[in-house]
Amino acid sequence: MISLSEILHTIAQALMIPCLIILLVLMAGAVWQIGDIVVEYIAERRKHKCDVPQLLRDVHTAGADGLADLIENSGLLRRQKKALLELAESRGLPKDTLTALAERLLATEEARNARTTSITDMIAKLGPMFGLLGTLIPLGPGIVALGQGDTVTLSESMNVAFDTTIAGVISAAVASVISHIRKRWYNDDMVSLETLMEAVPVSYTHLRAHETRSNIV
Repeated sequence: MISLSEILHTIAQALMIPCLIILLVLMAGAVWQIGDIVVEYIAERRKHKCDVPQLLRDVHTAGADGLADLIENSGLLRRQKKALLELAESRGLPKDTLTALAERLLATEEARNARTTSITDMIAKLGPMFGLLGTLIPLGPGIVALGQGDTVTLSESMNVAFDTTIAGVISAAVASVISHIRKRWYNDDMVSLETLMEAVPVSYTHLRAHETRSNIV
C-alpha cells in the first residue's frame, strides 16, 4: 500500500518541471519589462517635459478657443493630453458634470497604470516563491543520494537548487526596481493630471460667468 509520504514525494517531484518552466517565464517577463520601460522612457518621457505651474497659468488665460491648442502643444504625455482634450471638448456641460467626467478620466488612467505595474508586481512576488520551491524540491533526492554516497546525483541536485534560487531572486529584483520606477512616474503623472483637470472646469466656469456678464451688459 502506498503511504502518504510516498504520495507527497511523487507530487513534489512532479512539480519540478512546471516550476522550472514558470521560472523561465518569469525571467523572460523580467527581461521583457526591462525593454518595455526603456522604450517607454525613450519614446515618451525623455521628450515630454512640462512645467505644470506655468501650464496652469496658461490655462486660465488661454480662453475657451485656445485651450485645446495649448494642451496639444504642451509637454504633457500623450495619455494626459488625450484625457484633458476630452474634458476640454465637454466645455458646454455644467461644472458638476465636468467634475464627474474628470473623476472618471482619472479613474481610467489609474486603472491603466495599475494594470501596467501589476505585471512586475506579480513577477516580484512569484519569483522568490518559485525560486524557493525549485530549491527545496531537488534537495530531497540530493539528501537521499548523500546517504547512499552518490555524490554525482547530490551535485546535480544542488546545482538545480542554486540555479532556481538565482533565477527567482534575479527576476524578483528586476521586477521590483521596475515597479518602483513606474509607480514613481505614474504618481507624478496622476498628481499633474488631477491638478490640470481641476483647473479646466474652474477655467470654463470663469469664462461662462464672464460671457454671461458681458451679455447682460
